[in-house]
Amino acid sequence: MQLTVVLPVITDAFTESVRAEVAHWAAPDTRIDVRRITRGTASIESEYDEALAGPGILDAVRDAAASGADAVFVSCFADPAVHAAREIVDIPVVGGFEPAALTSLSLGEKAGVVTVLPNVLPMLRGLIRRYGLTERFGPIRVVDLPVLGLDDHDRLLDALTAQARAALAADEADVVVLGCTGMLGVAAELQRRLAEDGTYVPVVDPTGAAVTWLESQVRLGVRPSRRTYMAPPAKTREG
Repeated sequence: MQLTVVLPVITDAFTESVRAEVAHWAAPDTRIDVRRITRGTASIESEYDEALAGPGILDAVRDAAASGADAVFVSCFADPAVHAAREIVDIPVVGGFEPAALTSLSLGEKAGVVTVLPNVLPMLRGLIRRYGLTERFGPIRVVDLPVLGLDDHDRLLDALTAQARAALAADEADVVVLGCTGMLGVAAELQRRLAEDGTYVPVVDPTGAAVTWLESQVRLGVRPSRRTYMAPPAKTREG
């Protein structure tokens, strides 16, 4: 299959690391195309950032479908413009939150998200409510690191470990979900550290969940329902 990864940022800082991460999770016969948006922000850490990135994301998704993509992954945990994108293309489209959240709830009774900054908490709480998952998610915790600072893996892992252990000790979660697609290559080590405490706790990587989720949808031959994601009515639009 042909998988297009849309990076909803205007910098190339993440392109190669995301390409490598997606290739790690993808099946051997999955062809990967990574493209970033040309208008928006350097990272998405607020509703304002998400709104600015939306038009660029939709342009990139439409272009990917026109270029023959079988599926699109918008690489952001906040699922920016994902539902709008499903209205305009006839292929599966996901962000980071939905696949990771639903995967986590097949692994335990309650999931706990550990994300980047307090700024994103209202966005993620809104997603939890939208998907009807409030009763099965504990409080969202933060590592207090910006997206553009996540390349310090040692610092990130230590912060993730501390917050995950605190969530488990407070009985807030049975499964840990990484709350940013920029948290690359740390899920396995975090899972190992938590297991060393005496009880196995799964850690769900949002990129891995999204890539395997899309591959499954393509293999099943399904895409978003047109009863939910209806084509937008014809009218004059600019932008």
